Amino acid sequence: MTPPPDAAPTRPPLNGAIDVHAHFITPRLRAAMEAAGHGQPDGMPAIPDWSPESALALMDRTGVAAAVLSVSSPGIGFGDPAGTRELARTVNEEGAVVVRTYPGRFGLLASLPLPDVSDALRETHHAFDTLHADGVVLHTHYAGRYLGDALYDPLMAELDRRAAVVLLHPTSPPHAEATSLGWPRPMLEFPFETTRAVTHLILRGVRDRFPAIRFVVPHAGAVLPSVADRLSVFALGVVAESTDVFGALRGFYYDVAGFALPRLLPSLLTLANADRLLYGSDFPFTPGWVAEGLAATLAGSGVLTPEQQALMQRETAAALFPRVASALPGA
Repeated sequence: MTPPPDAAPTRPPLNGAIDVHAHFITPRLRAAMEAAGHGQPDGMPAIPDWSPESALALMDRTGVAAAVLSVSSPGIGFGDPAGTRELARTVNEEGAVVVRTYPGRFGLLASLPLPDVSDALRETHHAFDTLHADGVVLHTHYAGRYLGDALYDPLMAELDRRAAVVLLHPTSPPHAEATSLGWPRPMLEFPFETTRAVTHLILRGVRDRFPAIRFVVPHAGAVLPSVADRLSVFALGVVAESTDVFGALRGFYYDVAGFALPRLLPSLLTLANADRLLYGSDFPFTPGWVAEGLAATLAGSGVLTPEQQALMQRETAAALFPRVASALPGA
């Protein structure tokens, strides 16, 4: 039904937000996923449709000024190192084209061809120095080697040198068919994957040894708010009395993609200050109509003050992604 001509347009719930957890799927990536048997990624019904136009339409409806794009699970590595190198380069180049084609509306988090660290370092240089990527996305594990493993130390050293922004993203764990009990892995396995990887990063000392990396933990901290006290106590016995779990958790950034309300966000705020929160839609793996509802719920919640809303929606992300922020209207 068309509204009468004098009806006021519906105001978007967000106010010029920067979406740090937004995904893109190019035709080349879709074809590679299907060829590798990932037509139903992580047990989901299908690979969702995505185009810059559909992303922009959702952004305009929700009040998102810019979205920083990344590749979601299962990523770009399907077992063949040469194919992984080629797909990482192709998808990163395609993402950079989207950024250039729609000035001021998109940023890019590059994908790296892990677990081969030498290949990943070469792609890191290309992504930052040639494509001018805004950061990288790292999945919780690659071939069963979780972030925090010493294997990745040379990569972490390079990301630390660059003070890079790193979005962590869950993927199906090893033996997911057994642990998921037949349910889609994003329902339960993804929060535990994120929590497992963050725990490993803390207990293996990655946060202490590479302090310049700006890690973004997805989905409002996943299970971390529930297990932080348990983790802190165990760390005293299994690592060292000097391990400051809560200090490490306060040092991460957290996007609020997914179902942060009514329970998770208040719990997360017991671990992290509001200036560590970032907006995320998780589109297109979260359908547009769901993302709209979640954005409205988040904007209308009394959990955050207006000042904290401004930090979460835009100001903190603008500091992390200065190139994206500088291209926004009014910057």
